[in-house]
Amino acid sequence: MKDTEIKRLLFAHYICVFSIILTTVIPPLFLENFSVLGTHLTWLCICSVCVTAVNTVLYIILKPNPSSKRISFTHKVTKFLKCCVFFFISCILFHGIIVLYGAPLIESVLETFLFAVLLSTFTTLHCLCILGPNIQAWIRVLSKNGALSIWDNSLQITTMCSIVGAWIGAFPIPLDWDRPWQIWPISCSLGATFGYVAGLIIAPLWIYWNRKQLTYKSR
Repeated sequence: MKDTEIKRLLFAHYICVFSIILTTVIPPLFLENFSVLGTHLTWLCICSVCVTAVNTVLYIILKPNPSSKRISFTHKVTKFLKCCVFFFISCILFHGIIVLYGAPLIESVLETFLFAVLLSTFTTLHCLCILGPNIQAWIRVLSKNGALSIWDNSLQITTMCSIVGAWIGAFPIPLDWDRPWQIWPISCSLGATFGYVAGLIIAPLWIYWNRKQLTYKSR
């Protein structure tokens, strides 16, 4: 495994972390009374858009899984449209799963859906950027020992950390502490965000630490 590839991964991940930090620093300069807690839905939208834009640009620049075949413009457009459809379906599925886990069915529909969009941004978007709209590749990578590159390993770690973070964030909601961050879905979305950031930091460090043990099959 080349150290240059790990450095590329580290660069991409830390840019993503920096972009999330900016979503809490830049908006108050332009939006009056903005805060992550007070105007949480606005922050959810800003964070999702920012992470989407940064991941897309990094994918175009770094090309983690370059194809040796020449791809036509029509194929690129078709792939992009498929990615959009996959992302929308992911948002709907996450919304349904969140409701099944206890989120309000009728009340707070917008809050639940924006939280689902955030989760899709942290998980599905990453899959689309690295693997494309290929369900078989997703199943392979997200299963045990299915990684074919360090980018696949990073995808496994960030996805798991994001979902676990959201799950842990749900624990304080039923407690009678009467804190502003207990309002749905603030603690869950913050948990997912902290989990995503933790995954971005942990992934390249874990890969570097285990680089001698990691072996990949050819695609």
